[in-house]
Amino acid sequence: MSKSNLKELTKEVHQDAERQEFVHELMSGKMSEEMYAKFLWNQHSIYNLLEVFAMKHGLLNEFPAIRRAPKILADFQELWKESENPTLTESTERYVRHIFNIKDDPEKLMAHIYVRHMGDLSGGQMIKKRAPGKGTMYEFDCDI
Repeated sequence: MSKSNLKELTKEVHQDAERQEFVHELMSGKMSEEMYAKFLWNQHSIYNLLEVFAMKHGLLNEFPAIRRAPKILADFQELWKESENPTLTESTERYVRHIFNIKDDPEKLMAHIYVRHMGDLSGGQMIKKRAPGKGTMYEFDCDI
């Protein structure tokens, strides 16, 4: 599959994501620290589980520095001021269940690693400039 085919196949989904109110607020640079911290908590729940299962299969052995979960947690801790962690969203809970369902399939796990981590690498620099906090989750310490 060529890059142009992949871009065409994902165009509609990408456009739908860009239309979401959350994305507009995030990209406006006006998102509150609290809201962004809630987002980070949900992202950490997904990335941490995904990376644990990926490491179990050795999928990250050649590039361990690609892991995002520790950096997402650090960003969350920088911004979250409450004593209790936020509640996970329903969509995060569904995604976590999905990851549990594919935990024994390295190819499916790698597909999720690729989409999430490469998305952070490519689009993350724009988000880092607009999101509250340091945005260390968008800093990559490795050659990818």
